[in-house]
Amino acid sequence: MTVVDKKLERDQRRREQREGVEALEASGALDELYSLIDAGEVKLEGKDGLIQQLIKAGLERGLQAELGEHLGYDKGDPEAALFANSRNGSSAKTVATSVGDVELAIPRDRDGTFTPALVPKGSRRVGGLDDMIVSLYAGGMTVRDIEHHLASTIGTEISRETISKITDEVLEEVLAWQRRPLESFYPVMYLDAIVVKVRDGAHVRNKAAHIAVGVDMDGVKHVLGIWIQATEGAKFWAGVCAELANRGVADVLIVCCDGLTGFPEAIEATWPDSLVQTCVVHLIRAAMRFVAYGQRKAVAAALKTVYQAADADTARAALDAFAATPLGQSNPNTVRV
Repeated sequence: MTVVDKKLERDQRRREQREGVEALEASGALDELYSLIDAGEVKLEGKDGLIQQLIKAGLERGLQAELGEHLGYDKGDPEAALFANSRNGSSAKTVATSVGDVELAIPRDRDGTFTPALVPKGSRRVGGLDDMIVSLYAGGMTVRDIEHHLASTIGTEISRETISKITDEVLEEVLAWQRRPLESFYPVMYLDAIVVKVRDGAHVRNKAAHIAVGVDMDGVKHVLGIWIQATEGAKFWAGVCAELANRGVADVLIVCCDGLTGFPEAIEATWPDSLVQTCVVHLIRAAMRFVAYGQRKAVAAALKTVYQAADADTARAALDAFAATPLGQSNPNTVRV
């Protein structure tokens, strides 16, 4: 999705939300609510706030509808006596949501066969709270920090053991994703590393995230794997290539990578028939590393004739011509690279 498409989608969403609010205001349904909010009789957020009460009412209404479908009749139906099973009151249950704890009345049936899907048995969290915990954990917060943050911001008290279980479940899913089988052939594969901040125990450190991206026959990019390592090296990349081969990648047509020493050899050892294409961007950065600031634009323009050449002979001739110029003679490192 392009930037323009995202902007159009965002504008469309805002327009629909604005039209929905305007329709409610025009109907007069919000007039009494607005007056109660202005008078301070109704609060929107926090414990027993309007948002919490709406979630409670919505969940309980959905649970009653589920029970009615399970029993075969709605509450108050005069023919309820004709059915073998019937309603049997409710039981209290506290669930944690993204806006705080909500007390629910879970309806029961006399035969004990009703299993709600909206709030499953044993579930103590709803409303994307797990996603919030995972997001906070990924951002570098400790289990203790998350516990304090949820209690102080939305009033939800979740034990450290529960938070640890949630994050452990995500880690198990990540491991399963990292070990999943891959397709046997990818026309193009990109191998590169980026430096990211990674939580290591109680500290957040800079580490290299090695990423393999494969392009399938339909032109769709797939992240084949991510490996965290302190530094980037050809020996480590050789292990990555071997792992990809073990997970099913039998052949690759073109592998794009940087000019790291020993990297192309590691790729060719795994997929002998592949073509290794070193990244032009990395090459340009290395060539421009020691160029004086005042000469950068001129050198960059001159190098275009080299890396945009139609074939190797033309590129070599363009490089020799650049090396013979005063600009090339004053930048021998650029010529060498």
